Amino acid sequence: MFDRKPIIIGANDHRFLIAEDLNTLAIEADIILEPMQRNSCAAIVAGCLQALERDENSIVLVLAADHAINDQAGFEQTIENAIQAAQQGHLITFGIKPDYPATGYGYILPSETMLDEGGNQVLSFVEKPDEALALKYMEEGYLWNSGNFMFRADCFLEEAGRHVPEVVEAVTKAHLKKKADLDFLRLDEKSFEVSPSISVDYAIMEKTEKAVVFAASHDWSDIGTWNSVWRNLPKDEADNVMLGDVIVKDGSNNLVHSRDRLTTLLGVDDTIVVATRDVVFVGSQSESEAIKELVEKLKSEGRDEADTALQVYRPWGNYEQLDNGDGYQVKRIIIKPAGVLSLQKHKHRAEHWVVVQGTPEITIDDKVQTLKPNQSIYIPLGSVHRLANRTLEPVVIIEVQTGDYLGEDDIIRLEDDYNRNSKS
Repeated sequence: MFDRKPIIIGANDHRFLIAEDLNTLAIEADIILEPMQRNSCAAIVAGCLQALERDENSIVLVLAADHAINDQAGFEQTIENAIQAAQQGHLITFGIKPDYPATGYGYILPSETMLDEGGNQVLSFVEKPDEALALKYMEEGYLWNSGNFMFRADCFLEEAGRHVPEVVEAVTKAHLKKKADLDFLRLDEKSFEVSPSISVDYAIMEKTEKAVVFAASHDWSDIGTWNSVWRNLPKDEADNVMLGDVIVKDGSNNLVHSRDRLTTLLGVDDTIVVATRDVVFVGSQSESEAIKELVEKLKSEGRDEADTALQVYRPWGNYEQLDNGDGYQVKRIIIKPAGVLSLQKHKHRAEHWVVVQGTPEITIDDKVQTLKPNQSIYIPLGSVHRLANRTLEPVVIIEVQTGDYLGEDDIIRLEDDYNRNSKS
């Protein structure tokens, strides 16, 4: 049905994670990198422009990355049902028949009369309700707003130009000036940052007269909250979801996700616990939507935990921060087969490498050698060095950094297989 390679719109920080996932799935895609967040309208405009470069008659299916659909056949049938309406110029949104009064989703009110080409005109979009209003919406035939869409790319851009011309102008300039970078397409930063940040619902779908909703009978969930994660995972006899090293006694309806440590709950119900090495989150199931406000509070207080991940993906593999303190930092480095780090040096730090798994090739100044598990090596401050995996098995290294500054921008790259700068 859709035989073209997908177009993925993502953030620069996620680019190697996206590429790795696509590689695992053996999927080729156009990966477009946004220089900064500008919400869903700008992202969809960029995707439509890319689709029109391939085919002036492109029909675009817009799917959010954080949704779960298990009934693939039912999903494909829903898309098939809507193609004719999309071809005729309608902007299709997909509504889900609700099976409980969800307070975390927006709702759509469809007209009572079905169009000849299928679907119903959208009478209104409404915001996330409280539980009482959600029950009323269910009784009145409202649908959940899935946030997934389908339309002709040219028709969408025409409506976008009518309602938010400043978004279309900025993103069009950014797309025209895009540059290839390895397997990615980078939108022009100066052009893109001018675009207003606005969702496609607010910008277009709530204003256009071309909106048509198709009611889907397949399952669907927006994995946007911990409560929705709980709903979509297997549970024990007390409706607990336990991920990792977890024990729950005399508790029900809990979700506990624990990394690297034992986490126990006693006599607790309807609670979400997420334990990582740097943060422990505890919240009620009913308040899981408010986590966004909590994250904003952390950001306003300048807390690095709000947006700094311990595990960072790179084209050669990934690294994870294990510990840090005054003048030192410890990382676990995993180099995938054929992965090669840049030839580099540092102004402020020395490094110690201990090989845990695999046989890395190590360059220090003019010397190249191969180490085995349990062997270690010291890289003096200022030395030119490189790590490479020339084997078919992953390499795992524990790195201890020491110095007066340990930031990632203390990297002077001399050669790099991936054409990166010091911060990427």
